[in-house]
Amino acid sequence: MKPVLAGIVLLLGIGGTSALAHHPFDAEFDWKRPVTINGTVTKFEWREPHSMVEIKGKDEKGTEGQWMIELGGMSELTHNGWNRNQLKAGEQVRVDGWMAKDGSKKVSAKSITPSNGREMFAASSFFDMGRAGAATAGTRGHEEAAPTTGNEPAPKPQR
Repeated sequence: MKPVLAGIVLLLGIGGTSALAHHPFDAEFDWKRPVTINGTVTKFEWREPHSMVEIKGKDEKGTEGQWMIELGGMSELTHNGWNRNQLKAGEQVRVDGWMAKDGSKKVSAKSITPSNGREMFAASSFFDMGRAGAATAGTRGHEEAAPTTGNEPAPKPQR
């Protein structure tokens, strides 16, 4: 019985850690502060709940530094054509996304365009808001929609 209980506690602990690491977009990022970063990949971490890319580069205002770019998780990225070897250290990229509320060099990516020129949807947590009542359904990275209160009337069914 004790080994079974220990296993359950371990699984809950692992799952709880993942759940705590996953956060709503608006808890950390500001959709009113879009940003474009151009630079060089220094690290790509393929993981759940958010994959991460570190980039040495600068934004459109010329602010240079080491930028932490948050992407969606492995499953969302895979669904959108990514794989664990998508980005390599030393590769030049352009990131379009939204700045962190705290002013740090952290960005929630809408898309990443590697040196081959093919813009890739980054599965940002911004688009998770559509599941929680925001007007983002069907955008899949092609339109930016403002978050809503969730009190808007339901859309009329299409016939």
